[in-house]
Amino acid sequence: MYTLNAAKAGWWEHVRLIVWGPSAPLLAADADLRGLVKAMQSAGVETEACRACAENYGVAEDLEDLGIDVRYMGEPLTEYLKDESTKVVEY
Repeated sequence: MYTLNAAKAGWWEHVRLIVWGPSAPLLAADADLRGLVKAMQSAGVETEACRACAENYGVAEDLEDLGIDVRYMGEPLTEYLKDESTKVVEY
């Protein structure tokens, strides 16, 4: 909910959701969550997923079909964490 509300209310200039680990197959299987991700995307949230995780769970193509940028995230996440202008919120 925070991700969607942050984008809709403009709390942050840029909002990004990263799908990681066991949340990948959960998202691929759950219609309600897929709808929520679509709403986030419509609100301007950038959606990414860890390719290694998605491939390990066999859902990379499913996530790509949702319009999620599925890519190896180790280096990009490290850059996000190092960037002092970026805020990272976990939940």
